[in-house]
Amino acid sequence: MKVIIIGAGTGGMCLAHGLRRAGIEVAVHERDRTRTSGLHGYRVGISPNGARALKACLDPELFATFVATTAAPYTTLAMLTERYRTLISIDFADLSHTSDGPEDSEHNVSRMTLRQVLFTGMEDVITFDRRFTHYEQHADGRVTAHFDDGSSDTGDLLVGADGAGSRVRRQHLPHATHTETGLVAIGGKTLLTERSEQLVPEAVRHGFGMYFDRRGQFGITHMVRMPWGPDGSVGGNDRELLERWPGLRFDNTTDYVSWAITTSRSIAPADLLERTGADALALARELSAGWDPRWLDLIATADPGSTVALGIRTADPVPAWAPSTVTMVGDAIHTMTPGRGAGANTALRDARELRDRLVRVRDGELGLVEAVGEYEDLMRRYSSLAVRESLEFMNDNGTARRPVIGPLSVMAQRTGMRVIDRIPPAKRRMARGMQKVRDSELV
Repeated sequence: MKVIIIGAGTGGMCLAHGLRRAGIEVAVHERDRTRTSGLHGYRVGISPNGARALKACLDPELFATFVATTAAPYTTLAMLTERYRTLISIDFADLSHTSDGPEDSEHNVSRMTLRQVLFTGMEDVITFDRRFTHYEQHADGRVTAHFDDGSSDTGDLLVGADGAGSRVRRQHLPHATHTETGLVAIGGKTLLTERSEQLVPEAVRHGFGMYFDRRGQFGITHMVRMPWGPDGSVGGNDRELLERWPGLRFDNTTDYVSWAITTSRSIAPADLLERTGADALALARELSAGWDPRWLDLIATADPGSTVALGIRTADPVPAWAPSTVTMVGDAIHTMTPGRGAGANTALRDARELRDRLVRVRDGELGLVEAVGEYEDLMRRYSSLAVRESLEFMNDNGTARRPVIGPLSVMAQRTGMRVIDRIPPAKRRMARGMQKVRDSELV
């Protein structure tokens, strides 16, 4: 059996590792020109659900390397006003499982670093600079993937792991659509120094901050402190492991603050998505007019080359389809907003669930199409929950900008948070609710 994966993102590469460990032939085709091309986002939170999927698919030493390359864990999560007044502060321990094992813990991860971990040892599996155009299914059930350079690859199963704009999905499920949430965002990163650390509220200098203004806009900050120095020097208990990790030479990530501001399309200029670099930074400051001066300074000192503008979309529900020798994982089939931090973790679960069923095909316990059907039935259930609850947090209903009711809704939101902040059991319930979608294996 040979599996062809289109896209070398988080879900696709986790699946590739799992298949290779199981002795199943796999080939990955990635459109980026090299292993260091592109921004690939900034920080991602890997939940226990995601960590368990990585442990199941990676070999033990590489999983240990993943753990060793994660940034310093968070201690707090705080929600604040745009003027840096704390509304609610939660000890991050309330968001985590109590366990001695790294597979049952939260991990604070740089996306580029995770990318290098997942590329490790897979040089003979990945082909870069390969842009998928379409596939062809044959009478014997096999599938041929075609690329824009005229090349092709044939296997028994084609897996689309090519993101929200998936060409695999467009051909396989042309009726699967996305809906705009009405929100757009500008994000970037600022080098973490003694000065820039002071530009972040003290409550979240070792954690995650969420900022809400009176127009319905909100911002975030993530503090990412890497386990090596600015010069790449490694210390601590993982020194030997990291020094022999070949991916370190491809990863120049240093400590940084990841930030973003999300706003309504009705507020943002029509050309927001066309803004890049310094223009995007200037617009982020413009949208933040009236925010704490330290927030404005944080944006002003950001790296223009790391700044991006994006629209926030979500996948529409798709009725069940007949399984075949083409399937999908991650954003290719269930794009979701970043509102609950569930996207990467759901993609990792996809990889593990599909890998487990393909192992049963290898062992003669399931037919290939039957295995794909089992995976897709389960994936539709848990991913629809994640999509729905992620959308609840990030959807522009315009309430905050309506006359009279807008100011009242903002005041009610802030009062409610301050009340919860004073009731520890209520804070714990809130923390558990925030964690549920990111780490749910109940479905």
